[in-house]
Amino acid sequence: MLVTVNVHALLSDYRLPADFKRELEVIFLDNVNRVHSRTRVSSKTLSVKTQGYRLQKLCRSFLELRENGFALQSPWSLKEKHIRFLVELWVGKKQSAGTIENKLTYFRAFADWISKPKLVGTLADYADRKEHGLVRSYSALEDKSWEGNQVDAIAILTAIAQTDPVVAMQLKLQAVFGLRVEESFLLRPRESVRRDGLLSVTRGTKGGRDRVVPMELQTSVLEEAMQYCNTLSGSTIPDGYTKTQWKNHYYDVLKRYGVTKAGLGVTSHGLRHEYLQQMYKKLTGVAAPIKGTGEKADIKSHREAMLQVVAAAGHSRPRKANAYLASYNSVAQQKSAAITFEQAEAAIVTASGEKKAAAKSLGISRQALYRILERK
Repeated sequence: MLVTVNVHALLSDYRLPADFKRELEVIFLDNVNRVHSRTRVSSKTLSVKTQGYRLQKLCRSFLELRENGFALQSPWSLKEKHIRFLVELWVGKKQSAGTIENKLTYFRAFADWISKPKLVGTLADYADRKEHGLVRSYSALEDKSWEGNQVDAIAILTAIAQTDPVVAMQLKLQAVFGLRVEESFLLRPRESVRRDGLLSVTRGTKGGRDRVVPMELQTSVLEEAMQYCNTLSGSTIPDGYTKTQWKNHYYDVLKRYGVTKAGLGVTSHGLRHEYLQQMYKKLTGVAAPIKGTGEKADIKSHREAMLQVVAAAGHSRPRKANAYLASYNSVAQQKSAAITFEQAEAAIVTASGEKKAAAKSLGISRQALYRILERK
């Protein structure tokens, strides 16, 4: 049986005209669980949470149109000028590129529902990304791993295990298999171990992309997880908890032990970053670019490692690996941006005027040094 959000109840929260709501309700009911994604590979319908979030953003946007003088009599009357106005409004409110792009994705789906598939363009069609600071970076600008933040994972997990062994076990699953938080909750240890030595990850994945990850010598973690399997579902969520209840408990425990950005400076997601960074180092022999060691893998090894990292992470596009590892270019740009004109000038003096030596001492390229000198 399909589970869908309560559309009528959701619409009651918005002060839209009655006729407009009735038409929206018909459109929503016919399409609420439809997937609109170029990268999703699963045939599963959207979760109730995602359905609700998408419809809420659409309703809020229609409300914004009416509040700003667009008296739309029907959702079927949506035009390109309305989308353009909304983007200009969101840009004016300093909303991030990611937030605006998500909203455009929701309207792209809505446009399909009302048989206007070419109605909604990309963010670049409505606003100059550079002028408004809407250029998105797909490369990590900071190391989010526990190791990179000098957090002793073993000590923290040992402490948590004393009071909440299930939470500690789920953190271990994330650390040794690179699982997302929800994937560690929904993993069924007894069903997921394959005869070929791989672990099958099929529940809680992003975009419905199932994957397999190597178990290597981490069977002890799976054996521990098997001791805590839910007697009904087989997942690692303890008996007596719904997923939402367990998620709340999980984050309460992490907060208690300081595993937050405001506390130790890391979240549990940092364990996934660490797993993928370690995989890159194992495949190439050098640290991931985000580590800033200055070492570089040869181009062939780097590209092959990026493909394997992206597959292990369960993403659809190779560039997504940069979100965990960073790119050499982004690290270099970030490093040079932090160097002042005065520091560059001092390095040149110390190097007796040799710019190549000065650049090396600063850990940047000679071309980057020239760019810094041009700032003044």
